[in-house]
Amino acid sequence: MADQNETRKIIDDNLSTVSNIIAVMSGKGGVGKTSIAVNLAYALEAKGKSVGLLDADFTGPNVPKMLGIENETITADRNKIIPVKARNGISVISTAFLYSDRDLPVIWRGPIKMQVINQFLGEVEWGKLDYLIIDLPPGTGDESLSIAQQIPGANALIVTTPQDVALLDSRKSVTFAKQLNMNVLGIIENMSGMKCPHCGKNIDLFKNGGGENAAKELGVNFLGRLPLDPHMVLAGDSGNPLIENDDSEISSSFLEIVNEIEEILKNKGGN
Repeated sequence: MADQNETRKIIDDNLSTVSNIIAVMSGKGGVGKTSIAVNLAYALEAKGKSVGLLDADFTGPNVPKMLGIENETITADRNKIIPVKARNGISVISTAFLYSDRDLPVIWRGPIKMQVINQFLGEVEWGKLDYLIIDLPPGTGDESLSIAQQIPGANALIVTTPQDVALLDSRKSVTFAKQLNMNVLGIIENMSGMKCPHCGKNIDLFKNGGGENAAKELGVNFLGRLPLDPHMVLAGDSGNPLIENDDSEISSSFLEIVNEIEEILKNKGGN
């Protein structure tokens, strides 16, 4: 088994052709983190970028379902793992591709999770990418710690909803990322209001503005708000990313956020 220094070198070498790495994080579950990761990948691809998507949420690997590729399997070639290609050429890796039974739970202790993370980073044929998007599980557990340790200076994107419980946990994610020397791109406030389909008025189901206030207090960028929209739910369940097929308010808002992320990375020195 490779020691820690050797593993780190293997990962560094394998990711040397990846220009920008973005870890999508959340303090708690149910805030729409995976939807953000999937649509971010497709929005960047639509702008002419080469994109990879690593599903590191091992206990809830939903990325393949949201991309309509849940029945695919990964292969290997010359000691490298070949990622599955989603529509438009996005390279995808997920533990969901390893199991034929979708109801089979992943029951892994921390060391196994860390080993699989290392394999996904160091042994997958990612090739030359403008962006590698990593969908992390909620919280600050083994998967997030492994990514932060193995990819120094990786970019963290924090997803929250406006209510106090979600904000409390998202603040911890920001602090976690800073303590581990990740570059915090900013906070996205998801499910920020819903437009009534009958009268058109906005309804603040989970309050409003909490994400922006938390960003100011923590000294990080507030990237924008996304409304709660049934289109997002339907798109995820059907395997058709919203950003690819929709011109709704949420789609427009999301594209503005993506433009902001690209500008931040450009100023930081990314490509």
